[in-house]
Amino acid sequence: MTQTQRDTVKAKLKRPLALTQAGLWAERLARSFWPLWTVLIATLATLAFGVQDFAPLPAVWAGLAVALVAALYAAWWGWRQFVRPVQQDALDRLDATLPGRPIATLADSQAIGADDPASQAVWAAHLARMARAAASARAVAPDLRLARRDPYGLRYIALTGLVMALMFGSLWRVASIAGLGPTPAQALANGPSWEGWVQPPPYTGKPALYLNDIDRVTFEVPRGSRVQVRFYGAVGALSLAESVSGREEAPDPTAPAQDFEITQSGELAINGPNGSKWNITASRDAPPRISAKGDLTREADGRLKLPFAAADDYGVTGGKAVIALDMAALDRRYGLAIAPENTDPVTLDLPLPISGQRRDFAETLVDDLSKHVFANLPVTIALSVSDAPGQTGKAAPLHVTLPGKRFFDPLAAAIIEMRRDLLWSRSNAPRAAQIFKALTYRPEGLIPNEKAYLRLRVALRRLDADADTLTVAARDDLAEAFWEIALLIEEGDLQGARERLKRAQDQLDEAIRNGADPAEIDKLMQELREAMDDYMRLLAQEAERNPEGDAANEQESMEITGDQLQKMLEELQKLLEEGRMEEAAELMEMLRQLMENMQVTQGEGGQGGPGQQAMKNLGDTLRDQQDLSDDSFSELQNPGQQEGDQQGEQGQHPGEQDGQQGEKGQAQEGVGDGGQGQGKSLEDRQRDLRNRLGGLNGDMLPGAGSEQGEAGRRALDEAGRAMEEAEHALREGDLPGALDRQADAMRSMREGMRNLGEAMAQERRENGTDGQGEAVGRADPNSARDPLGREPGEGARIGSDRNLLQGDDVYRRAQDLLDEIRRRQGDQSRPDSERDYLKRLLDLY
Repeated sequence: MTQTQRDTVKAKLKRPLALTQAGLWAERLARSFWPLWTVLIATLATLAFGVQDFAPLPAVWAGLAVALVAALYAAWWGWRQFVRPVQQDALDRLDATLPGRPIATLADSQAIGADDPASQAVWAAHLARMARAAASARAVAPDLRLARRDPYGLRYIALTGLVMALMFGSLWRVASIAGLGPTPAQALANGPSWEGWVQPPPYTGKPALYLNDIDRVTFEVPRGSRVQVRFYGAVGALSLAESVSGREEAPDPTAPAQDFEITQSGELAINGPNGSKWNITASRDAPPRISAKGDLTREADGRLKLPFAAADDYGVTGGKAVIALDMAALDRRYGLAIAPENTDPVTLDLPLPISGQRRDFAETLVDDLSKHVFANLPVTIALSVSDAPGQTGKAAPLHVTLPGKRFFDPLAAAIIEMRRDLLWSRSNAPRAAQIFKALTYRPEGLIPNEKAYLRLRVALRRLDADADTLTVAARDDLAEAFWEIALLIEEGDLQGARERLKRAQDQLDEAIRNGADPAEIDKLMQELREAMDDYMRLLAQEAERNPEGDAANEQESMEITGDQLQKMLEELQKLLEEGRMEEAAELMEMLRQLMENMQVTQGEGGQGGPGQQAMKNLGDTLRDQQDLSDDSFSELQNPGQQEGDQQGEQGQHPGEQDGQQGEKGQAQEGVGDGGQGQGKSLEDRQRDLRNRLGGLNGDMLPGAGSEQGEAGRRALDEAGRAMEEAEHALREGDLPGALDRQADAMRSMREGMRNLGEAMAQERRENGTDGQGEAVGRADPNSARDPLGREPGEGARIGSDRNLLQGDDVYRRAQDLLDEIRRRQGDQSRPDSERDYLKRLLDLY
């Protein structure tokens, strides 16, 4: 190998060799001195947090000594471990990364065959190949991993502490360590000296003041600021005089270290060489302020909303609202005439901003006290806030009526009033029992809901038995039962009518598609008419009673009148009589879509998927559990008879005498198990419901991982345990105990469904799918629409806000829609996937 070739190889190796050697320096320094910089970073983080300003002086000295010893030991240990990397180390590492170690080969000489020309030629070719391999060398990255040397991650802990100190502390605080040192040599030579600091309270966020740099005579600091003064030099040469601490017994004014707090305005003077004097004004921390920023309002579901505003000079730390009964404004009649058992105020925490400053903000208190005894009674609401020093600011008491859920049904309102009387005082139990007996004595026309009547009778029996010895726990259980009964009376009729209408639609649609005989179709058609009439009547009643509720919103959203519905039913009847089944099926599907849209308006759907189906299955399970509870009650009154074994028969009116209750007239509906209650005992039906609930309480439920979703799942678990206890009680023949456990199961299921419903609504809001029917685009309302009723600019939308079922051309629109589907399906230029989809649509209709 010639000298020129060697120089060429060295030139190409110069840069990677230098970089590799630098990496070796970094690697060996990191491995040897990581304990040293870990100690230094930890010490710096501690000083930046200002620990030396608050800890006792001996503790600070001890900590600094420990840090110094640790740093010296780490430096000594690192020096012992460190080995200076030389160029040969870099060459060896660089050579180890190349195949055949070409750099070492280039330094070798031919041992044998030096006189053989053939051997020399082979050797020269070998050196040339090694030279090419060496010229392709690349710098080797250093290995800076220290996990084996630092298994506990001490370096990361120290680094994290420094980052936190930079975020929440200040590097300027490190300078205050200079004042803790012993008397420096220069100070001893030049005479006595001093240093002083004023540290405002941490909650103010104000910086510390260095007294040596303050040249003005007067300055202002917050009350509670801490003063630290250090004297250096001969003891007694300097002394401190102050009137800002208000201390009765001041320590030795010549002590080298002085620490105290400023509690009042006054003077601070350092007497002696280079002394100084200041007039300090101690500013008082003003108490926080709060006021209501609007009237107390009631939400549709009974929740209260109270906007308020709060302010403080340094920030509010907490607040509360105390709701107390306003006895002076209370109408003390009927159940409220006697002395209450418990009128302790209700305390609610006020919401505070999660992020940002709390010096001046506005928030809204939202809470639900519908079930509290104070609901719908006059109360006083006292708002108050507090700051860091513990000062409290209060607003003028509000004299209002505490909002609660409004019950428009007179019977439901009466039950709620009796419930309130029980919570007011247990002495009202005999009076409440007497009123409930009067309500249930002749219930014809008064209690149209059979389930509500049965549950009211069960609660009445418990109340009548324990009227004189009613415990607090039993009273609370009865109050919850009466609340659920009132809700069932208030909302149950409309829900039941909706279910009957849907069931009638399904049965008629199936009969049309299966070619049932005319007599059966006529019977189903009559049932559909009756179900639709009942539903529309109850819907109108609900809107009339509660114009602010969902029913009113539904009426506003419906653009079809009862006459138009009647015309649709007459046309459907005509098509059935003429045997035009395909057209009847089309009209039936249009009617179904209309009713489903009405349900969507009420918030019962509009989003598909497993979550909604799981909620529907939970609702079916809850209804079956209610039916089983009714059957258990009937079995308790009529031993040996089970209502669930006799389907399709109408029971007697709930107005029959107690103990003469009829059987149910509806078959039990199952979810995937073929139905419940056919030829089974009560305990077997309870077991089947428990198994069904266990199968539903899984990942298919909405809200997985959210707070509401997990609360709903826990409630369903409690319902499952209550069902298991009810099943055991049924097997033991303990029907009263089974009824109690079944009531617990239904209460837990309702709570779980409520939480899961909130979780599903939250998911829809986060996904941007909350609310059906919002247009993607808008267009001229007078422009032409396509067969699906969409206006120009709404091509990405499913459906239309406009009602397609109005006017005399409703059937022409349906025909136009079918013609358009046929035209597009026959268009050969359209994609095959679209044409196949359109063909499947035509096969359905």
